[in-house]
Amino acid sequence: MEAVMSTEGLIEVVLPGTVEPEGLQIRRGGTVPTPGRGQVVVRMEATGVSFAEQQMRRGRYYDQPPFPFVPGYDLVGTVAEAGEGVEAGLVGRRVAALVKVGGWASHVVVDAADVVEVPAGIGAAEAETVVVNGITAWQMLHRKARVRAGQTIVVLGAGGGVGWVLVQLARAAGVQVIGTASTHHHDALREQGVTPVDYRTGDVAARIRALAPGGVDAVFDHVGGSGIVGSWRLLAPGGTLVSYGSAATRDDQGSKQTPVLKLLGRVWLWNALPNRRRAYFYNIWAGRALAKNAFRARLRADLTKVFDALMSGDITPRVAAELPLDRAAEALRLAESGTVTGKVVLTP
Repeated sequence: MEAVMSTEGLIEVVLPGTVEPEGLQIRRGGTVPTPGRGQVVVRMEATGVSFAEQQMRRGRYYDQPPFPFVPGYDLVGTVAEAGEGVEAGLVGRRVAALVKVGGWASHVVVDAADVVEVPAGIGAAEAETVVVNGITAWQMLHRKARVRAGQTIVVLGAGGGVGWVLVQLARAAGVQVIGTASTHHHDALREQGVTPVDYRTGDVAARIRALAPGGVDAVFDHVGGSGIVGSWRLLAPGGTLVSYGSAATRDDQGSKQTPVLKLLGRVWLWNALPNRRRAYFYNIWAGRALAKNAFRARLRADLTKVFDALMSGDITPRVAAELPLDRAAEALRLAESGTVTGKVVLTP
């Protein structure tokens, strides 16, 4: 079968345990993997540093595999080889894939049914900024909160990876956005039509209530912890809270499942009460185990819409920095610093 293979060996970044970024290991010279039936080998062109890797290196991501493993939540690259049962024409095409782990490598084996073609005209790094971030933002906005033009929402961390995509998709849908962010993001947010609120000073909830005295139609909260109660109280009758992370507990010790279980417990309780509001804990992988084909169809449809938004200019990609794979430690440290705008991207 025709294939486009690299003459170089496999390069991987290995997370050996709970280490500082400098503890990441670079493994070189391995054998480039061979695809099995229904699989493809993707030659990585761009992968990224997401919040998941920041949690994983601390052993805090709730369903991460045992150490050691290769992190990397998503990637963009060219199909280098196709296994048996895969359309031969897929070889040579640029695709994106959501993998949870394994993306920080020069070559990655992926089920062919899990790749989504990247439209011509979108660069690898640009596409990478909206794979996990774009799917997350689109599904929370349109599948969970089901926002409508004229509504008002609050986005916590509006200057972050998911937050930046979320506010742009919301504005494209005619939604008013209040976004919390540090002050160095405020000008960029105002340019998007967002009302920024500095989360580092004063009573943030009180300032949001002053902007929306009757409450808001949706709150998107990646912080979790005890602050989730404040997000719930911002909702107007009929409003929706979407919790999608636990950044507040990133550096905590103890069980990595506990913060998620607490969030799930609160969500269950709030939904059980007759309060005319709804709460969700968003998990990008929900439904995959029980209905894989439906999950794949939904993901493909949503990422295609995100790419369309990128092509039309509704989303502006933000690449904070591009670093080669063997500088993954520096990339992770940079992403964790809180000083950059956009996504830190790793390239071959």
